[in-house]
Amino acid sequence: MKVDFRVYLITDRRQAPGGDIARAVAGALDGGIRAVQLREKDLPGGELFRLAGRMRDLTARYGARLLVNDRVDVALAVGADGVHLGGASIPASVARGLLGKEALIGCSTHGARELREAVARGADFVTFGPVYPTPSKAAYGPPVGLSALAAACREAAVPVFALGGVKAENAGEVIGAGAFGIALISGIVAAADPRGAAAELVARCEKPVAAGKAGDEEAKEGEP
Repeated sequence: MKVDFRVYLITDRRQAPGGDIARAVAGALDGGIRAVQLREKDLPGGELFRLAGRMRDLTARYGARLLVNDRVDVALAVGADGVHLGGASIPASVARGLLGKEALIGCSTHGARELREAVARGADFVTFGPVYPTPSKAAYGPPVGLSALAAACREAAVPVFALGGVKAENAGEVIGAGAFGIALISGIVAAADPRGAAAELVARCEKPVAAGKAGDEEAKEGEP
């Protein structure tokens, strides 16, 4: 499936003002976000299913992608566009078998080895980081920095989204290093004005998808 977005929003209702993640996501979509990962790992299955249904309704209204973190069952139940898988998740190849060839599958990676494994198993795109210091990704070790990001982008055969401490002020740096786009939580979810925050990030990151490494199979078909 074509990766046709540059800013990848990841949810965390605990960071949303008043805990209202639906309001934050609605504002982000109104500001131009076209891909949302529902990542609420602590929610019981029933609550996650209900929230995923709300997110599906919201994203569908804007023609945006919805991916569910880790939970293939929930993604199937609400008709999400795909899943996002971490290092402890099932392999992307297994998720593909369950979701079908049209599903969008993203994988979290934190180094070159993980990136290679994700691509080999059929990921459509990867997140890579943390690029900059960020409390939410402290468990993954020190920031990898721009040089490691640039190397990952050169090696990867799929779009790479820079993750970890990425915000409007440094978005240009990661795009300049070769990232296809950015992935973030707090820069939009925790913002007082999610719509404005999203619009600024989209403006800084989006370029015509055809001009970059879009992971677009249609473009590849014409290659020798």
